[in-house]
Amino acid sequence: MSSNTGNTILAILTGAAIGAGIGILFAPDKGTNTRRKIREGVDEAKENLNEKFSEVSEKLIDKAFLTKDDFEENLDKFVSNASHKTEDVITYLEEKLAALKLKNAKFQK
Repeated sequence: MSSNTGNTILAILTGAAIGAGIGILFAPDKGTNTRRKIREGVDEAKENLNEKFSEVSEKLIDKAFLTKDDFEENLDKFVSNASHKTEDVITYLEEKLAALKLKNAKFQK
């Protein structure tokens, strides 16, 4: 989830909580009922925020594990590729060494 999406969700929830609070304050009701409604609204907003935070945290953790897995897979591919290249270089050097040995043998005669 992108940072903008998280900020948007937070802004919507904050706006809803503020709007509900203002609506309750201006409603014609007893003070005890108004305070109870505010407390319930705050509790509900906290629950919503905790749920959203948990969702975002889980998604970030999943993304981190995917990134780690991708990195390890790419590293394995790189090491394998490097190993093949090393074998190619060794083969090339062995061929050149054999050719040099033949030239050297001709000079020694």
